[in-house]
Amino acid sequence: MQTGDNKESLNNPVKIVLFRWAGTWGPFSIKIPCGECSLTKDVIIDTLKTELKGLPLELDIREWLSEWWRPLLRGGWHAPIVMVEDKVISQGRALNRGLLAEAVIGAYARSTRIEGSHLFGKEGCPHCNRAKELLEKSEIEYTYHDVVKSPAALYEMLARVKPLIGPKTPVTVPQIWLDGTYIGGADQLVGHMQGRKNSVA
Repeated sequence: MQTGDNKESLNNPVKIVLFRWAGTWGPFSIKIPCGECSLTKDVIIDTLKTELKGLPLELDIREWLSEWWRPLLRGGWHAPIVMVEDKVISQGRALNRGLLAEAVIGAYARSTRIEGSHLFGKEGCPHCNRAKELLEKSEIEYTYHDVVKSPAALYEMLARVKPLIGPKTPVTVPQIWLDGTYIGGADQLVGHMQGRKNSVA
């Protein structure tokens, strides 16, 4: 049976920093507002309220001219500069919210352990349906994540699976965790359940 989400919370929030076209340096002072910086700020705030709602996050908005060397050390030289966990994800243009969501969810997934039972899949996938049927027949409560309908689910699945299977191995669906333990796909689930059944017998 499918249940609500149950993942461990992050002790330290994911840090997002926006360096916008503003500030002073010596005799120089930026007095003209940057339209793309304002737009980027709005995109970040709206994404925090929607796709990233519920995640522990920390947003820091800084003035680029006053601290230009800080992002430069990470390769950021053209405001607006957006950094997630000290990595530049966007600069020189209005932010694509998908880049922000992917970077933040990836950082979150790498910093937390998934808890409970989860199945990442997609509609119309016969292997996903087979796995669902087995879980429900075994009366295992799990959370289903549709990776096509939910970009957040796709970003989380990729961030959690790639370190386990290697960067060159293609990620397919379903991807399954039981009680926080990575199982794999539908065939691995069948083998796991068979092993569990044999150990009880």
